Amino acid sequence: MQKIGKRIWQQVLLAGALFAGLGTEAKAQESPKEEDFFKIMRVPSPEGTLLEVGGLVVLPNGNLGISTRRGDVFIVENPTSSKPHFRKFASGLHEILGLAYKNGSLYCAQRGELTKLTDTNNDGKADMYETVYAWPLSGNYHEYSFGPKIAPDGSFFVTTNIGFTTPWWEGRSIVPWRGWTLHITEDGKMEPWAAGMRSPAGLGMIDGEFFYTENQGDWVGSGGLWHLKKGAFAGHPAGLKWADQPNSPVKITQSQVYSIVDPRDQKNEKGEYVKPENIPNEPVVTLSDVKKKLPGIQLPAVWLPHGILGVSNTEILEIPKDHFGPFEGQYLVGDQGQSKIMRVVLEKVNGEYQGVAFDFRSGFQSGVLRMAWAQDKSLFVGETARGWGAAGEASEGLQRLVWNNRIPFEMTTVKAMPDGFEVAFTTPIDKKSAEDLASYAVESFSYKYHPVYGSPIVNRKKLPIKGVKVSENGMNLRLVVEELREGYIHHIQLEGVRAKENAYTLVHPDAYYTLNHIPAGAKLSLKETSTRNSAAAPKPNAAKAKTPAAKAKANSNVPAKAPAPKAKPDNVVFTFNDVKPLLTRNTCLACHNTEKKMVGPSFKDIAKRKYTNQQIVELIHNPKPENWPGYTPMPPMPQVPQSEALKIAAWINTLR
Repeated sequence: MQKIGKRIWQQVLLAGALFAGLGTEAKAQESPKEEDFFKIMRVPSPEGTLLEVGGLVVLPNGNLGISTRRGDVFIVENPTSSKPHFRKFASGLHEILGLAYKNGSLYCAQRGELTKLTDTNNDGKADMYETVYAWPLSGNYHEYSFGPKIAPDGSFFVTTNIGFTTPWWEGRSIVPWRGWTLHITEDGKMEPWAAGMRSPAGLGMIDGEFFYTENQGDWVGSGGLWHLKKGAFAGHPAGLKWADQPNSPVKITQSQVYSIVDPRDQKNEKGEYVKPENIPNEPVVTLSDVKKKLPGIQLPAVWLPHGILGVSNTEILEIPKDHFGPFEGQYLVGDQGQSKIMRVVLEKVNGEYQGVAFDFRSGFQSGVLRMAWAQDKSLFVGETARGWGAAGEASEGLQRLVWNNRIPFEMTTVKAMPDGFEVAFTTPIDKKSAEDLASYAVESFSYKYHPVYGSPIVNRKKLPIKGVKVSENGMNLRLVVEELREGYIHHIQLEGVRAKENAYTLVHPDAYYTLNHIPAGAKLSLKETSTRNSAAAPKPNAAKAKTPAAKAKANSNVPAKAPAPKAKPDNVVFTFNDVKPLLTRNTCLACHNTEKKMVGPSFKDIAKRKYTNQQIVELIHNPKPENWPGYTPMPPMPQVPQSEALKIAAWINTLR
């Protein structure tokens, strides 16, 4: 009882601090979190069944089709019930990383072909395995293939991974059409569609057009969502090896890319390849910069900042009408490494897609690879971690995400304006908090386009907020922001905005808008906006009492006395709570856990290496993936301040 009473009193004190000055009647209660609206439920599977899910599809009768990385296909009857029935439909296939249904048959992408599976005698098992189209394989371990997605005309889209051989850090297209999107007709005709893919695990159709998600790696500073028009080049140059083929629609060549950005394909005096490392002070070149010289480059419609909105982005799925309440018509994007789902909203500006991304739901038991809508409007989530690493307790899984029909206090969307952004909300906002400029922060940043694995955040800049205009009904606001930058990600924070009812904080107060184009149109006059800023420094008042130092200066008989500096302990021992804000801000927790292996090694395993604090700092700024074989290579993180990196290192070394 004492613990319960203490907790309630702490909530009362917290609520008092949050609600002070809002002019809103509010109950002392904690703001709800994402799990208060969207519940994760387990789908029971037969004992011994390994559901390393590579593909999901809901059939017309409501049954669920599942393909696995181990080459099996299951049909699940009554999949939303407490006792679903699993039936093996096909087996013996090669790492199936996608599944689709069409006209009574299932279609899947194996490593080297698009395969059609049909049950011709209606016994519940596939007895006809047909090759629709086969593409070359070199046998490299990294030559995954993903899909298919079915286009409105009934044709198929498939994406192919590049390989990694020698040197191990440089992605290569060893055989034709690796690192490409392929467009395949049902009668087996293939046309190369687009190049520049690295590890294109997420495919989706949006308004009848093909989109895909990419993972961070060499030449890819961060993950993102690309709209792939025919002939587009998405950024990774390996696949351009085949751009000169007669049927290639891509006109950009490797030599054109390398003339702008050095591939750093260099050897040392022993004839060994030298791994490219991040160069902190080199001139920054972004993908947007290169597009100005090579217009055929396709920029991401939405960047998904690495470590914040995932580390290995996957499935793209539209939220249908009457599903998930205020978010219908928007898009969900899964993430394999962080075992979570993000929400994306797109708009067209100057004929090109761009838009905003938010966090949505984390906490799945393994890496989110595939999603599909159940007939009861819940979301099936297929998961796997094997070989790739993922947050969560399991190496595989099948779960459901269920909405409880309560409306969360969220940003519905963010749209670009000529002078800033328009933000819409799911429920009315408190006007007093929303009209205070201290409730907001906006910054823009980008990533390097270079052959190094990943990129630090570059060209980060805090943007001035000049005014805000709140709509009469409290459902929208216009934020006037100066120094907008085309081709940059704009991080928009609404930490201080409260709900009109209960003064709740937003479930997710951060939005990441990719501003490829600033739209034309009328700008707001500052006379129409609120410019109040409760955080602005007060103007000095001569009438106020002078400080002791000022009094001493005015009266030479009273010597000024400087405050004595606080003594700093020689041996500071940091706790997890001390460094957790640093780990969160610098995205360390996206890939590392104190106790267990995730995308990267656990902090305890790092501590066992007995690095000095300074060595850990150096490895944060310039990692050496060869020290940790079997893990996804860590990108350079030179943006982590030396002082913060030292605190993190000191804490890690307490775990020995």
